[in-house]
Amino acid sequence: MSHVTSAVRTPLVTGGKTYADVTEDISRQVEGKPTREWTIAFTIAVVVLIYGAACVFWTWWEGLGVWGLNKTVGWAWDITNFVWWVGIGHAGTLISAILLLFRQKWRTAVNRAAEAMTIFAVICAASFILMHMGRPWLAYWALPLPNTLGSLWVNFKSPLVWDVFAISTYFTVSLVFWYMGLLPDLATIRDRARSKVSRYIYGAFSLGWNGSAKTWARYEYISLILAGLSTPLVLSVHTIVSMDFATSVIPGWHTTIFPPYFVAGAIFSGFAMVQNLVLIIRVVFKLEDYITVEHIESMNKVITLTGSIVGVAYLTEFFIAWYSGVEFESYAFINRATGPYWWAYAAMMTCNVISPQLFWSRAIRRSVVWTFTLSVIVNIGMWFERFVIIVTSLHRDYLPSSWAMFHPTLFDISDYIFSFGLFFTLFLLFSKFLPVVNMAEVKTVIKSSSEKLPASVSGVAKGERVTNPTFNKNID
Repeated sequence: MSHVTSAVRTPLVTGGKTYADVTEDISRQVEGKPTREWTIAFTIAVVVLIYGAACVFWTWWEGLGVWGLNKTVGWAWDITNFVWWVGIGHAGTLISAILLLFRQKWRTAVNRAAEAMTIFAVICAASFILMHMGRPWLAYWALPLPNTLGSLWVNFKSPLVWDVFAISTYFTVSLVFWYMGLLPDLATIRDRARSKVSRYIYGAFSLGWNGSAKTWARYEYISLILAGLSTPLVLSVHTIVSMDFATSVIPGWHTTIFPPYFVAGAIFSGFAMVQNLVLIIRVVFKLEDYITVEHIESMNKVITLTGSIVGVAYLTEFFIAWYSGVEFESYAFINRATGPYWWAYAAMMTCNVISPQLFWSRAIRRSVVWTFTLSVIVNIGMWFERFVIIVTSLHRDYLPSSWAMFHPTLFDISDYIFSFGLFFTLFLLFSKFLPVVNMAEVKTVIKSSSEKLPASVSGVAKGERVTNPTFNKNID
């Protein structure tokens, strides 16, 4: 009897995996002891986190004067890092929500890691807001809460307040979406657990999942609802972050192109970070049959598209600055390219506009080494983009007498390092104690997107080659 497989659909699961293979391969890293590589990486991440936490504490103890800020450049590395981390957090919800609504099957192998990355990136972004406050114990003042000092309310006309609502909403919905997707897999780990402690912990977090038809129906229903809620959030969050700048009167910021330009840049950098994490997971946990070259190529196509959009936005900014006839606006962009920070602008253009165009080559687009390298370059370029937008627009304003240069101090750099320690500590804990690939969703595509159909589905022996690429209606 021949197999059921489409001649035009590229396999998303290779190696002739059965449903049991999917469970075994993905559960293995959760149930086994930590590997030597994981232990080394986790130790490094914790050491970096402890060092960074000490520097953050000293920043709060001494005040923001330990940063390189001055009267002219009041925002620099801190807000640059904040916008960069928020941008990285966009790819997870895009992969989970928008691609789910568009029924893109290739998302199933990478959505779990992308969703986790989103949550951890937003936490890192929020840490810079707390740092910049200087007095983090007063952070609740950003919320419209009644207080004993009188009717102290936030200024709802300020985009900084909009940030609080947008990012907290985005984080909450993303967290719920990620957790709901974990339930079937947590129940699987619960059922396979050998120790009473593991069975109790995973059982508690699986919320009584029993795998019945009603349970699955509710799971699908809530997934679509959360995807519908998350989709506008992907667009709104970075749009509102861009309004921190666009609603000001500072040349280089006061522009209406910022919202779509920031959203495209966020997806651009987010997908690049997903690529880096997924490629490492793919090798370390030996998941090459689930995270295939097809997944890598699909994400590279999104990177190419969004990178091209960002490149067009850069050119549009220059054109509008010239077309406006406003000399301050024109000078702001000329200063970006030829002023004291020209090297940052050159790095931004090279990394964000030129390097992604290499993905037009199919060989490069499908190369793991090239993909990892270019993804790192893209994230470096996107950090420089935020630095260029913030610092070069501030350091030379309307009055030449107030022009100043920004030079980062040890604490600027160390507080940034802290965010990496926090991110990788959280991500490594996630990768050890939770399935990094969504087993339940991979099983839903294994029948239609597998190189070789599992024996339990096709009725033939495992490992037998596909001989008939057409649809056979007689298969039971």
